[in-house]
Amino acid sequence: MADVPNGEPCASPLDLFNSIAAQGELVRTLKAEKASKDEIDSAVKMLLSLKMSYKAAMGEDYKADCPPRNATPESNSGPDATEASEDFVDPWTVRTSSAKGIDYDKLIVQFGSSKIDKELINRIERATGQRPHRFLRRGIFFSHRDMNQVLDAYENKKPFYLYTGRGPSSEAMHVGHLIPFIFTKWLQDVFNVPLVVQMSDDEKYLWKDLSLDQAYSYTIENAKDIIACGFDINKTFIFSDLEYMGMSSGFYKNVVKIQKHVTFNQVKGIFGFTDSDCIGKISFPAIQAAPSFSNSFPQIFQDKTDIQCLIPCAIDQDPYFRMTRDVAPRIGYPKPALLHSTFFPALQGAQTKMSASDPNSSIFLTDTAKQIKTKVNKHAFSGGRDTVEEHRQFGGNCDVDVSFMYLTFFLEDDDRLEQIRKDYSSGAMLTGELKKTLIDVLQPLIAEHQARRKEVTDEMVKEFMTPRQLTFHFQSFCFDT
Repeated sequence: MADVPNGEPCASPLDLFNSIAAQGELVRTLKAEKASKDEIDSAVKMLLSLKMSYKAAMGEDYKADCPPRNATPESNSGPDATEASEDFVDPWTVRTSSAKGIDYDKLIVQFGSSKIDKELINRIERATGQRPHRFLRRGIFFSHRDMNQVLDAYENKKPFYLYTGRGPSSEAMHVGHLIPFIFTKWLQDVFNVPLVVQMSDDEKYLWKDLSLDQAYSYTIENAKDIIACGFDINKTFIFSDLEYMGMSSGFYKNVVKIQKHVTFNQVKGIFGFTDSDCIGKISFPAIQAAPSFSNSFPQIFQDKTDIQCLIPCAIDQDPYFRMTRDVAPRIGYPKPALLHSTFFPALQGAQTKMSASDPNSSIFLTDTAKQIKTKVNKHAFSGGRDTVEEHRQFGGNCDVDVSFMYLTFFLEDDDRLEQIRKDYSSGAMLTGELKKTLIDVLQPLIAEHQARRKEVTDEMVKEFMTPRQLTFHFQSFCFDT
C-alpha cells in the first residue's frame, strides 16, 4: 500500500481523456446490466472526478470527440486557471499550488466521500467510551466511507477488523509514515479488534528500481518500526505480499475474483495506466484490494466472508478502495469502510513532497536529537514575517507554518496547541520559539520510538508475520465455539 505519495509523474491530458472514455463505458455497462444504485452512483462520481481533473489540467471541459492536442494548454498559465489547477491527487502524486496545502473540502466533493463531522466524532466517543483521538479532534482524519455502518455493527456486537498498510520503498521511515499507524493502534485499542497490515513489497518492486530481495528486506525493517508503535501481537498480523500470496489460497482466490471483475479499461480509467505499463502494475490493484475481504485470512476468520473491514489510510489511496467497493457486491462480500487522513507536509512546506532521497524533506525515525534540531531550525517552512518588528506587529500565519502543522499532529494538549496558535498569530511568539517548541516535542517522541524499536527482535517480527489465529473481542460472535 502506497501510504505516502512517491512522486511518480501524474497522468497526461491524453491519459485523462482516455480514462474518462473508459469510465464512461463502465457507467454505461453498469446501467445496461442493471447494477445496484450504489455501484452506478460510485462509478458516476468517479467519472465526474475524472472530468474535474481533466478540466483542471486543460482549462476546459471534456468533449468526447475532441482529444487534447497539447499536453500543456495555454490556459494553464492564465490568471483564471490558478484556482482550477490548484490541486491534483492520485495514488502516486499529490500536487498543490497553495502554501496551505490541499483543499480537503473540495477533495471530499471530488472523491464523493463524506466529511467526518462532530456528530460522527461524538458517536465514536459514545461507542468506545474513550475521548476521540487528537487526529479526529483536529480533522487530521477528515473523511470517511460507511463509518456509521461500522459503528452500527459494533453496537450490535457484530465484528469488524482493521486493515492498513505500508509500501516499503526504503529502510528508514519518516514521521509522516507513522500517522496511519498511530491512529490504527488507537482504533485497535478502543474497539478491541484484529488488524492486518499489508507490506506491499511487490508494488515497490514493480514501481521502483529495486530487486525482490531489497524490497523484502525493506519490509522487515519497516515492520520493526510498525511493531514499535505498540501493536498487540495477539491481535495483529503483518504480512509481506511476496511471502503471503504463496501460502494463502484464500488470499489468492480473492485476488483472482477481483481481477475477473475489473477490466483493463477500468484500471486505466481509475489509475491512469497506459499501454506501456507492465502487466504487474495493471494487476496490482487487485492485490491491494484483497485484504479488504475477511476470507483472505482463513487463519484469523476461518471461511467467514461477512466480516466488514475498516481501512484507515491517506486519501490518495481511496481510488484503490473505490474500485474494491465497486467489486465487492459482485463477488458477494461487504464493502470495506474507510477513514481518510490528510497529507503530512514536507519540512519545506505543504507545496513540496517528502522524499527518501532528500533527507532534509522530513524528520526520519533514525534521526538523532541534533539532526532533528538542525532540520527544524534550518528547513521548516515558516509562516513568520521578514523582521521581528513586522512579526510582533502583524503576527505569523499558522496556516502555512510547517512547525505549527507538525504540532497539530504530535502535540497532545489541545489547550496548549490553541495557546500557541493565538500567541504565534498575534506576534507574541516568534518563529524561533515556535520551532523550539516543536523540537522539544519531536526529540523525545523519536527517542522513545527508537528505544522501542531496539526491543523488537527478529524473532518478534517473525511471530507478527506468521499466519495464525488472533484473539479479539467479538470472536465468540464470529465462530461456532
